[in-house]
Amino acid sequence: MNFKGKNIIVTGGASGIGRAVVEGIVEGGGHAIIVDLNLDAAIRTKDEINGSAVSVYKVDLGNSDEIRRVFNQIAENFGQVHGLINNAGIVSTKPFVEVDQKEWDKVISVNLTGVYAAISTLFPYMQAQNYGRIVNVASVAAKCGGGLLGTSVYATSKAGVIGLTKAIAREGAKFGIACNAVCPSLTMTAMTKDMEESKKKKILSMIPLGRAASPKEIANVILFYASDLASFVTGEISDVDGGVTMDG
Repeated sequence: MNFKGKNIIVTGGASGIGRAVVEGIVEGGGHAIIVDLNLDAAIRTKDEINGSAVSVYKVDLGNSDEIRRVFNQIAENFGQVHGLINNAGIVSTKPFVEVDQKEWDKVISVNLTGVYAAISTLFPYMQAQNYGRIVNVASVAAKCGGGLLGTSVYATSKAGVIGLTKAIAREGAKFGIACNAVCPSLTMTAMTKDMEESKKKKILSMIPLGRAASPKEIANVILFYASDLASFVTGEISDVDGGVTMDG
C-alpha cells in the first residue's frame, strides 16, 4: 500500500497492533507519527523501524486537554495530517457488578473520549485540506457485549467507537474525510500474552479459525482503510476476528 507523502498518526503505536501499523506505513513510504504514553517504548520503535520516517510524541490518551494540545502541535509541525489511526486502548475484565465509577470513567476516558478528542482536533485540519483517512480500532466485544476478553465497560466503550465512526463517516464525507473501524478478536500482544491458559483456551474455542491473530493481521486491514485503495469506503465496521461474529 502506497503512503508516499502521507503523514499518519498512530495512537498506541509503540507496540502491538499499533507498531505493526507503523511498520506498514513506513514500508509504504509514509511518515508515521507515534502518539503513546510510553515514550521510551515509542523511541525504541522509532529507532528499530526507521528513525527518519517516524516521529514520536508522548500523550496521555485519557487526558483530552493534552490530546488537543499535542495534536494541534502535530498538525502545525507537519502542515497536513493525512491519516489518524485510533488504536490505543485499555481493557477491563471485571464483571459488571464489580465495575465501580472509577473503573468506568477510566476506560471510557481512554477508549471513547480520547478517540473523540483526537478526531475533533484533527477534523478541521482535514476539512480544510478536503482529505482525511480515519481508522478506529473497536472490538468484537462491542458487538457481542464482551465475552472474549473485555467485559461490560470495555464493550460499551468500543460500541461507542462504532457509533462515532459511523457519525464521522456521515458528516465527513462531503469534506473528503473517510472514517472506518476494525473489530479484532483475540490478538497476541503484550495486553494478552500473560493471560491464564484456561481463559485463552476458552476464548480460542469461540473462534472458528481456532487461533489468535498476529498484530500484522489486524494491521493489514487498518492499513487498507488508511490507504487510497479504500477510496470508496466509509462508515464500514470490519470484523477481523477469525469468524466470531460473521455478520450477515
